[in-house]
Amino acid sequence: MDLTQWPTQEIAANADATRESDLVTLQKLQRRLFAQKENGVVVILQGMDTAGKDGLIRHVFSGLNPSGTRVESFKQPTSVDLQHDFLWRINQALPARGEIAIFNRSQYEDVLISRVHPEILVGQHLPNVHSTADVTAKFFNHRYHDLRHYEQYLRHQGIVTYKFFLHLSYDEQTTRLAKRLALPEKNWKFDPSDLKERRYWDKYQAAYTQMLSHTATEKNPWYMIPADNKPTARLLVATILANNLAELDPQYPEVTAAQHQKLQEVLKQLEAGKL
Repeated sequence: MDLTQWPTQEIAANADATRESDLVTLQKLQRRLFAQKENGVVVILQGMDTAGKDGLIRHVFSGLNPSGTRVESFKQPTSVDLQHDFLWRINQALPARGEIAIFNRSQYEDVLISRVHPEILVGQHLPNVHSTADVTAKFFNHRYHDLRHYEQYLRHQGIVTYKFFLHLSYDEQTTRLAKRLALPEKNWKFDPSDLKERRYWDKYQAAYTQMLSHTATEKNPWYMIPADNKPTARLLVATILANNLAELDPQYPEVTAAQHQKLQEVLKQLEAGKL
């Protein structure tokens, strides 16, 4: 996952102006998506702690119509979640047709944190998982298979998924964690568990590599976003999403000739003060 070849400085130089243009495009496309009500859209954001998911959501999606947009954050599964299959809570959060749902973390947590900490699976009453020795490559291959086919199933139902991995370097995470500790206005963001999980950096990188390589498909690829530079990351997500929605090409519902005639009649009555 070497993103050093990305021309981030050149991109960042014009990031704000270009992103604003893309946001206008997104707003127009969202209105058409909402009116057509044929497709729902899931935007998945994955990345290490401090990768900038929350800020990206604010900058890229805050201008969209709230009635057709919502953010879902997936934390540690609850006891109710664990009584169901691992995609159960994802199903509860899917968008209706015409809506956009942004997933701050997602179903992919179930092949990331559990790969680094397989012991968390032992108490979940999963078939044939009674100890960490049972959490094998075969187990994860089954989950990768299910994740790929789940997105294929959703697409058949009109729910399309766009997946973004925010690639953050170790040094940049160091800088961002230090700011959370040093600056009073950022203290609230600091979570001691971030430092605990940072000890497993290499294991998480390996887990991400496995997940990305096994769940990227032609129809549902992963977009690798260099996240060390926040304006660049926000621009790339906005541009990629705008391009994908333009390709989806939602349209306002067509008005038939008879409907148009009826509307004109109503308009004349309204203008004549009869309504």
